[in-house]
Amino acid sequence: MLNGCNEPSAVQTAVDLANTLRPIKGEDTLETVEQLRDFLDEHFPAGSVGPTEPSGPTEPTEPTEPTEPTGPTGPTGPASSAADRWAGLRQPLTRADLAEVRALRETVRAVLEQASTDAVGAAALINGGLRRSRATPELRHDHDRWWTEVTSDTDRCSTHLAATTLSALASVIATFGPSRLGVCAGPTCRATFVDLSRNGSKQYCTRTCAHRASVAAYRSRHSPR
Repeated sequence: MLNGCNEPSAVQTAVDLANTLRPIKGEDTLETVEQLRDFLDEHFPAGSVGPTEPSGPTEPTEPTEPTEPTGPTGPTGPASSAADRWAGLRQPLTRADLAEVRALRETVRAVLEQASTDAVGAAALINGGLRRSRATPELRHDHDRWWTEVTSDTDRCSTHLAATTLSALASVIATFGPSRLGVCAGPTCRATFVDLSRNGSKQYCTRTCAHRASVAAYRSRHSPR
């Protein structure tokens, strides 16, 4: 079971960050400070206490795990302290922030690309990124619910994002195994994904890519020889 902040929304944030770069298509949607602001606003809306599911259409993941509990929201409640921890993502952004997040994106994408074939190397990337971000696991509770949350004690946007995304991928590997991280089998896609399904047999990033591959295979089988 994914724990605390490493719920599917945090995993999706890691995947979406990696997929702001599409090498085969030559697309990069994280080239400007404005695009970084849009990414953060989409995944960490004002008033939220952690990653949220993107508003646009995304490939559904199953099964989903319980989200962080709701409870006291006053000055000493969990929601207030969590909001303080995400404040670093709401500071005015600079070109330095953009460069740091783009460097983090390289790490996150490398983890997703190589975990299934080089789990030890992927683990080294995760551990190194967490150390650089000064990530620290903290045990939290609300009423009778306890959970762990990985945070960073710096005010840098990139370190908070690193703590969220890399700890989420680490949780997936520890819970389900490194084979759940992968790259779309579509030859013209190669987007990354994390498979949280029960059977763990995902090969494509979306149903669209899977359907496209199925159609291509059908046409290949029925084409004149």
